[in-house]
Amino acid sequence: MNAESDERTGGAGPVAPVSAPGDGRQAERELGSRAPAFVRGSRVLHLSWQVGIFVAGLAVVGAGIVMLPLPGPGWLVIFGGMAIWATEFVWAQLVLRWTRRKVTEAAQRALDPKVRRRNVALTAVGLVIIAVLVGIYVWKFGITMPWEIEQ
Repeated sequence: MNAESDERTGGAGPVAPVSAPGDGRQAERELGSRAPAFVRGSRVLHLSWQVGIFVAGLAVVGAGIVMLPLPGPGWLVIFGGMAIWATEFVWAQLVLRWTRRKVTEAAQRALDPKVRRRNVALTAVGLVIIAVLVGIYVWKFGITMPWEIEQ
């Protein structure tokens, strides 16, 4: 009997995605609220729970937006706020799944040997161009420290 069949009925049943330890994959969680059962049981309590989660996520996302131009881990904080929202809202869970999928794809592309060789070559060419431009500038104008410039 194969692993996908149900021994009691003999038919093949739906198989939940299972990840082996250490293979880097995670089983997809169900969409929806992760609030405790007693909170979901009361409509008023669940609505107030959702408002609290939304406000907390909004504060974290707002702090991340402020950190984008200022020093700090802006994008990391924004994704943290999205993770807070994802504990309660399906739209945030879908956004995080999409983002996780795109980041994984980008990481796999970046580790591709052909892409790495191309990136190293482009970086080397860019550094040579910058070195030539700095050399031309120094040859033409010399090195003068900013505090020694005559006005």
